[in-house]
Amino acid sequence: MTNRELFLKNLAQTTDFPLMIEIERAEGVYMYSPEGKRYLDLISGISVSNVGHCHPRIVSAIKEQTEKYMHLMVYGEFVQTPQVKLAEAICSTLPDPISSVYLVNSGSEAIEGAIKLAKRYTGKPKIISCIDAYHGSSQGALSAGGNEMFKQNYRPLIPGHENIRFNDFNELNKIDDQTAAVLIETVQGEAGIRLADEDYFKKVRQRCNEVGALLILDEIQTGFGRTGTFWAFEQYGIVPDIIASAKGMGGGMPIGCFISSKEIMGALKENPILGHITTFGGHPVSAAASLATLKVIQEENLLEGVKEKFELFKSLLVHPKIREVRGKGLMIAVAFDTFDTLKPIIDKAIELGVVTDWFLFCDNAMRIAPPLTITEEEIKMACKMILQAIEILD
Repeated sequence: MTNRELFLKNLAQTTDFPLMIEIERAEGVYMYSPEGKRYLDLISGISVSNVGHCHPRIVSAIKEQTEKYMHLMVYGEFVQTPQVKLAEAICSTLPDPISSVYLVNSGSEAIEGAIKLAKRYTGKPKIISCIDAYHGSSQGALSAGGNEMFKQNYRPLIPGHENIRFNDFNELNKIDDQTAAVLIETVQGEAGIRLADEDYFKKVRQRCNEVGALLILDEIQTGFGRTGTFWAFEQYGIVPDIIASAKGMGGGMPIGCFISSKEIMGALKENPILGHITTFGGHPVSAAASLATLKVIQEENLLEGVKEKFELFKSLLVHPKIREVRGKGLMIAVAFDTFDTLKPIIDKAIELGVVTDWFLFCDNAMRIAPPLTITEEEIKMACKMILQAIEILD
């Protein structure tokens, strides 16, 4: 049987219409089929490959660590160099008092840990999140999610969760003295790249302070440079209490974390001890890859030009069928009238050699989130293929 046949026969499927692209290798912004067809990757495995596929420094760090040791002990017991060096490097990117990193395996796990931490530290029961937010697929993360279509067939979910409208100042009074935390994406991702007004996060921060709630920022897609600063919250003039990160932090390896102050994080050490535990969290190979990723972003100046690259995409993606191009940095949505208009364009673009996608809760918008390493020439080529796909179908 071919790999494609085995894919359908033995791998659990999540839709009846998977993309079915078979990739043999990937490098930089490109992926290659077994037949040698080249695809320009405009979605980075959904905001994962921020430094490009198989960056040589990431590959070298992985190889070096595998020759020393892999799994040794559950998280938090042994002193492991990749973990402590990564935590130190992450904290160096953050303002005081955020200085304590708990390493996990994924974004969903980071959200689970952040929610547990907020409840444990405050002793309060309620979590506020936003309509059309996406925080992951595990039970706790799904409970905090804000799209009923994704939640309805898995109820009963975890109680104590309420949703507010993102960027709606009038709903902030729902954050009350029973609220443990407000969990919010710095940029709404699966809602189709929705941005808040300049003062919104300051008002959320102020309201949390007033009622004694913690502010958790979901930077799973936005962190590690995606929006043009290392963390997106840097652009809003606030400091959160807890940050959740994953996706782009691993350079292609599975890893996540939640980050807070020593005081808040200390709540997990007692009553009970081992208040949050993980076997593979902070796996030394993934931690080594993440540290290398952070250094690549900093030392190769990958944040420089991110905003200009967004403007280039915006200036080139002009067509009567395109209703809007919105985004922050290299986190972009290209809006069309309907999914029925968009889906054939995505399919045709893939045929032409450029991979895009749509959003879970905004299926009329094309997702563009390429590696930060994408060049101006590659942006021009990608946009030319997208416009060509539109014209062919017009």
